[in-house]
Amino acid sequence: MLDAIIIFSFILAASGIGFYSIELLPNGALDQVTNLEALRLVVAVFAAIIGGAIGLSFQTTYRRLESQVKEMPLEVILTRAIGLVIGLLLANLMLAPLFLLPIPADFGFIKPLVAVVGSIILSVTGMNLADTHGRGLLRFINPNTVESMVVEGTLKPANTKVLDTSCIIDGRIEALLETGFLEGQILVPQFVLQELQQVADASKDQKRVRGRRGLEILNRIKEDYPDRILINAVDYEDIPTVDAKLVRFAQEISGTLLTNDYNLSKVASVQKVPVLNVNDLVNAVRPSYLPGDNLDLKILKEGKEPSQGIGYLDDGTMVVVEEGSSYVGGELRVVVTSALQTTAGRMIFAKPQASALA
Repeated sequence: MLDAIIIFSFILAASGIGFYSIELLPNGALDQVTNLEALRLVVAVFAAIIGGAIGLSFQTTYRRLESQVKEMPLEVILTRAIGLVIGLLLANLMLAPLFLLPIPADFGFIKPLVAVVGSIILSVTGMNLADTHGRGLLRFINPNTVESMVVEGTLKPANTKVLDTSCIIDGRIEALLETGFLEGQILVPQFVLQELQQVADASKDQKRVRGRRGLEILNRIKEDYPDRILINAVDYEDIPTVDAKLVRFAQEISGTLLTNDYNLSKVASVQKVPVLNVNDLVNAVRPSYLPGDNLDLKILKEGKEPSQGIGYLDDGTMVVVEEGSSYVGGELRVVVTSALQTTAGRMIFAKPQASALA
C-alpha cells in the first residue's frame, strides 16, 4: 500500500507541475496555441509518466534503505543517531557567527549555502566518529553487547574465541564443542557470515556444497549452544580482506582466533594475536608411535619405491612400509622404524615384523 502511495504521489505532483507549467511560457507563445487545454493535458500526461518513473526509483531506493535499517543492530542505529545529533549541534554552534558577518545583499546566498554544506559535513563526520569510536557508548545503550560485556568484565577476553570461515566449513568445531574442550564465548563476525553466504552462493558445485555445509553446521551449533555462539555486527569497511578483519577484531577485543588456515594463523601470530589452530590440535592428540612399536596395518597400495607398501591409521596418518609391496590388499604386523612430522601432517616409516616374514 505504501509503495502505491509513494508512486501515485510522484505521478500526481508531476502531472500538476506539468499542467500548470504552461503558464511559464512567454505570452507570445501562448497566443499561438490554438487549444491551450489540450496542450495542458498532453504536458501533464508526459510529466506524469516521468513522475511515475521517478517515484518508482524513489520507492525502490526507500525499500532498499528500509531493509538495510532493519538488518542493522539497534546499538549501531542509536550510536549513529547520537553522532548525527552531536554533529548538527556543533554545526549550529560553529556556523552561528557566520550570520553576524556583514555580507552584501548580492551575495546573500552564501550564508544559507555554507550553513547547509557545513551541517551535512559535520553530521556525516559525527556518524563516522560514532561508528569508529562510539563503542564505549554501547554499555549505556545496550549492556548485553559483546563490547559492553568486555568493558564491564562479564565477558572474559582471554576466553573469547573469534571463529574463522574455514573453521566453520571444516566442521570439527562441532565435535570440539561436544567434547567440552573448547571453553568461553565464541564470536562469529558479520563479515565471516557474509563470506560463508558468498561461498554457499558460488557457481562451482563443490564450493557451493562446502558453503551450505558450513551454514548448516553454524545453525546447528548456534541452536545447541545459544549462550556461547554470538553473531557480532562489527565490520571494517576500510579493510578489504576477511583475514585482515579477523585479526583486527581479535586485537580489539583481546580474543583468540580459532582457525585451521595455516597462513592466517601465521599472520595473526606475527601481530601478537593468540591463535588456536584446529589442525595443530588434531596433530597433538594423535597417538605417538616410537621406533620398535608394533602396528597391525592393512596395506592398501604400492609406494613410490618398488618395494614400498602404503597403509593408513584410523586418524589418517600415512604409514610407509619397506618391503611391503607384496602384501597389498592384505593385513600385516609391522614394526615402526621412524616418524616424520611435516606441515602437511605426520608420516610413519615401518617394516614387516620378522615373524610376519617367516
